[in-house]
Amino acid sequence: MMARFLRCGGSLASFIHTHSLAMDVVTIPALSDNYMYLLIDKGSKVGIKKCAAIDPVNPSSILEKVKSLGLELTMALTTHHHQDHAGGNEELARLWSATYEIPKEKFPIYGGDRRVQACNKMVTHDSTIEIGDGLLVKCLFTPCHTSGHICYHVTEIGGDARNAVFTGDTLFLGGCGRFFEGNASQMYNALVKTLGRLPPSTSVYCGHEYTLKNLQFALTIEPNNEAIRCRLEEVIKKCNKGQATVPGNLFEEMETNPFMRVDRQEVLEHCCTTDPIKAMEILREKKDRF
Repeated sequence: MMARFLRCGGSLASFIHTHSLAMDVVTIPALSDNYMYLLIDKGSKVGIKKCAAIDPVNPSSILEKVKSLGLELTMALTTHHHQDHAGGNEELARLWSATYEIPKEKFPIYGGDRRVQACNKMVTHDSTIEIGDGLLVKCLFTPCHTSGHICYHVTEIGGDARNAVFTGDTLFLGGCGRFFEGNASQMYNALVKTLGRLPPSTSVYCGHEYTLKNLQFALTIEPNNEAIRCRLEEVIKKCNKGQATVPGNLFEEMETNPFMRVDRQEVLEHCCTTDPIKAMEILREKKDRF
């Protein structure tokens, strides 16, 4: 893995590049604490490697990176309609059109909500998308933060076992998104029943750099959880060095993220309930005040 640096909780700088046999992911910071991504198919059999942009809120940065890496941008995948994720879609289509001399309407912009800016490819739960010859994207419907939120689970076609999930504002490293258009039951389904059933090795690419504060909160919920304490120490070291905290993985989340641990006795006891959905509601209320 090649890493460049950012400041946790401050402005982001440069990018992170992670790779495997058929899949590359380039993380590009945007705004104050957002992440955009380039998902690259290294398995293209002929020609230039294909890539997709995920939540490309800063289109010029996306296209600069596409050009510098010698890639062909073929689509945009949008997790949800909020301006800090979908607000660059129309401009990206316009710049893409000028670059490739193809009408901007031909640029595929995927999303699960008609409020997604410039969306022309609607997806639902279990919809699939192929990127180049080597990557298969499965759409996961995870409503709560917004009613049309989609996470994108990526696997390699006929390649190694690496897989990744792009979670937008549903799952953060160590935390989850606010329940703007949903409720605790929906977030429980999204985190535990949908994302929680992906392979534990799944790399997690979230929409914001919130990891430090999330883990500080997690430790107040489970002060005796050594995994949280160790992970927090690692994150603090990264922050002190100006390093990024993404990607994480689902195994870490299931060990340290209280919102993915609402079935665990320690979390239930802290929330004074036996109902994991009620625990989810209580945790969100506590985190909103943290």
